[in-house]
Amino acid sequence: MEDKRQDGNTTEYEKICMLCRRTESKTGKMIELAENFCICPDCMQKTFDSMQSVGIPYQELFGSGPHVVMTQGDQPEDDPEQEKEAEQEKKKKSQGMPNISMINLGSIFGNMGMPGQQKVKRKKPQDGPKPEFDIQKIPAPHKIKARLDEYVVGQEHAKKVISVAVYNHYKRIGAGADDIEIEKSNMLMLGPTGCGKTYLVKTLARLLDVPLAIADATSLTEAGYIGDDIESVISRLLTAADNDVDRAEQGIVFIDEIDKIAKKKNANQRDVSGEAVQQGMLKLLEGSEVEVPVGAASKNAMVPMTTVNTKNILFICGGAFPGLEEIIKERLNKQASIGFFADLKDKYDDDPNLLEKVTVDDLRSFGMIPEFIGRLPVIFSLQALTKEMLVRILKEPRNAIIRQYQKLLALDEVQLEMDDGALEAIAEKALEKKTGARALRAIIEEFMLDIMYEIPKDDSIGSVRITREYIEHTGGPVISLRSAPPMLEQKV
Repeated sequence: MEDKRQDGNTTEYEKICMLCRRTESKTGKMIELAENFCICPDCMQKTFDSMQSVGIPYQELFGSGPHVVMTQGDQPEDDPEQEKEAEQEKKKKSQGMPNISMINLGSIFGNMGMPGQQKVKRKKPQDGPKPEFDIQKIPAPHKIKARLDEYVVGQEHAKKVISVAVYNHYKRIGAGADDIEIEKSNMLMLGPTGCGKTYLVKTLARLLDVPLAIADATSLTEAGYIGDDIESVISRLLTAADNDVDRAEQGIVFIDEIDKIAKKKNANQRDVSGEAVQQGMLKLLEGSEVEVPVGAASKNAMVPMTTVNTKNILFICGGAFPGLEEIIKERLNKQASIGFFADLKDKYDDDPNLLEKVTVDDLRSFGMIPEFIGRLPVIFSLQALTKEMLVRILKEPRNAIIRQYQKLLALDEVQLEMDDGALEAIAEKALEKKTGARALRAIIEEFMLDIMYEIPKDDSIGSVRITREYIEHTGGPVISLRSAPPMLEQKV
């Protein structure tokens, strides 16, 4: 139930004990001493017991009634004056602890950032039977893939795998507990840098409207060392769900750079950010109840804690796995290097999609422990981007880079056009950098700098056409003026 304040408004956040930092759902009804200053009954009782142990009569401090000590033989007398004085004394003491009204405890602790800025949402009341998950609202795999096609170019196999896995995952949540319990299908995606791993997961979470947390495995360390604990991943998901535990327990966690926690080859020193992190994530991936801080990245005494069950959280791990190609190549050459039909050793040197031939043994050789790989049953790879795919990325997606610049210039009432030759030249330069689609933005920023700087100076410019010569620094863009006839063009 929601609390009602004095002004009649309701709040969906729980009260937090200022001493033990537990929420109202765990301690019971709070004792509110001032605005945003609450103490749970357990802490209040401990306080009373401590006061009594040192001989402080706390009954008088909190106005529980006059402290009357009767000696043997004393008899109370019905004196109206004494009764009146006793009534006034009782009324004074019932007003609470002396001088406590002079201190605004709510403002003091509110300025310290607690608990006003660190709130825990109340769980929805479960009075009746829990409503079943509506299977009809889950888009079918082909519909999920069709929506992904609007934003992501290529990667047909990866989009098909991730669509089916997400569809089955949320069907599993809707099925609930039954005779046959469906296990989670966590995913591990491999692919070279800039091929769209993170962008694919971001687009998926936006289309499904579910909480998404993107964490970086490079900052994760073993418990007790400087760095982020394993639970910080779930804490970010809780933040993405607006501290709503029920919504967070059905979210998606994407852990990027998962290859950075591979087991180190040098075993002489303690591996606090490698194998130890993999072992710490085992229960997290499988499903367990985790105590996570609310509104902070690390645990401390000033931050409230809440419990999140990771049983229904879908984990997607991604990484570029540099050096894995050499392990795959070595295995393939060893298998086909004997006999009359042996392959050449350099057969796989120029294969851009060598990661598609990865096996579990290759990942173990890279440094991932078997227990960790076993909890990621769906393993797939993304293709390396080709020249044709880079050209399509520039102009086809809904958020294409060229469309972004066209919208920017349209705000200045200038039309931007891009020749096919210019798009091919940009794709060729991006392939040379070997950073995937990330190189496209850097190249476009470079040659658009002068255009974006000069256009606001002249209001007579109507359109700009980018040519291949301009990209290759052998010519300039074609600029058309507003007032000029259509046939009149000016070369810069």
